[in-house]
Amino acid sequence: MDQPTAAAAHRSVPAAALLAALLTLATGCVPELGGSFGSPGGAGVRDPYFPRLGNGGYDVTHYALDLDVGPSAERLSGTAVITARATRDLSAFNLDLAGLDVRSVTVEGRPAAVNRAGTELTLRPARAVAAHLREGRTFRTVVRYSGSPLTVKDADGSEEGWLRTGDGAVALGEPTGSMVWFPGNHHPRDKAAYDVRITVPEGRTAVSNGEQVSRRTAAGRTTFHWRTREPMASYLATVAVGRYTVRRTTTGGGLPVVTAVEPSAARASAGVLARIPEVVAWGEKRFGPYPFSSAGAIVGRPGDAGYALETQNRPFFPGPPDTALLVHELAHQWFGDSVTPASWRDMWLNEGFATYAEWLWSEDHGGASAQEHFREAYADEANWAFPASDPPGPADLSRPPVYGRGAMVVHRIRQVLDDDAAFFGIVRGWLSEHRHGNASTAEFTAYVEEKSGLDLTELWDTWLAGDDRPDMGPDGRGAAPR
Repeated sequence: MDQPTAAAAHRSVPAAALLAALLTLATGCVPELGGSFGSPGGAGVRDPYFPRLGNGGYDVTHYALDLDVGPSAERLSGTAVITARATRDLSAFNLDLAGLDVRSVTVEGRPAAVNRAGTELTLRPARAVAAHLREGRTFRTVVRYSGSPLTVKDADGSEEGWLRTGDGAVALGEPTGSMVWFPGNHHPRDKAAYDVRITVPEGRTAVSNGEQVSRRTAAGRTTFHWRTREPMASYLATVAVGRYTVRRTTTGGGLPVVTAVEPSAARASAGVLARIPEVVAWGEKRFGPYPFSSAGAIVGRPGDAGYALETQNRPFFPGPPDTALLVHELAHQWFGDSVTPASWRDMWLNEGFATYAEWLWSEDHGGASAQEHFREAYADEANWAFPASDPPGPADLSRPPVYGRGAMVVHRIRQVLDDDAAFFGIVRGWLSEHRHGNASTAEFTAYVEEKSGLDLTELWDTWLAGDDRPDMGPDGRGAAPR
């Protein structure tokens, strides 16, 4: 995610209201049908910043979302088919959903009892399907829902969720907004494959992640089917509805590139978007194989959102991006999208590496060196407001230390190794070992020490987790580790 600017004004609900104040709501959808088998799944995975986000007791493997978007994108009707594997014997389990009305729920084809408290749906399946909810078994849940999707105001003032645009809407979900347009297990640690079908008025285009499978028009409505085969965290899922111009090309290596551009931004975007194959090829040299089956971008109007976001396969940009921003968001396809943080406290692994990718691109293309960027970031007081690995709260996840100080940590590793082959070998190995998975800060620091053979406690304690700005050292490279 790029650092937020002032977002366009939309009807919005504070994120805190979604995760706390809405808990005053409680509705039932069908009579209680459950029994006493198993135990309930957890309501939340105790993320340090969003403790009620996500759910325990199961792992989603696939979402099939069938969405019908109204003419002004103010209304949404949806059916979510959620295929999941139980990680323990379940008598009940939870889904995250904000704002939308639930019409019906079935588990393994039988009606399930539903209790709603704010953003938590507690589902108690019929006793007849108990065998399907034993540990290790796969089960299917179908949720039918509708309503006016919410726009969420985050703690930092930015907006996410369902953002209305001039001729449609765009769904952006970092960190909690995906729950406003489909029910699910909305924590980054539960990644899944997706099939998304979006029906819109004829003449509008609907773009999502992955590859387009089909497009069919009937009775004045067009349905677009997009498929994402590689695992994806729900905050990286997107749907963009509008009068986009869609262009399909390939890289020199045959990777499909799909761009969807709002017509008013087409001319100003063309030159930068034409560099997508070049940036992907450069990223492969630096970071290893591109992790997904397609690349691209979605470009809306300025004001459609207050930031760019690394939505999987094709990042979203509110207006034409410059090359540095394109590099940043495409780098996220490796750092954040393929290797996804285990919790939101680990966000510096996303943003620090994506920021460092900008520095590397500059260094490799005749601009300032990474060392020069490092010195500039070191001198910036904003980067020392708090440790990169421990933002004080949700409002701080997109503040400078997560980006600039995070990138400085990466550069310090490179400096200490004093061997680019070793440094980039560790980076590529890290990405390969955790490809399409999740990873934490503790796992990263342990991996770097194991592969380098160095005790880097000093580096972690000062540059990553320390409260004070470390000594730059007599050579301007940072104090050497003990």
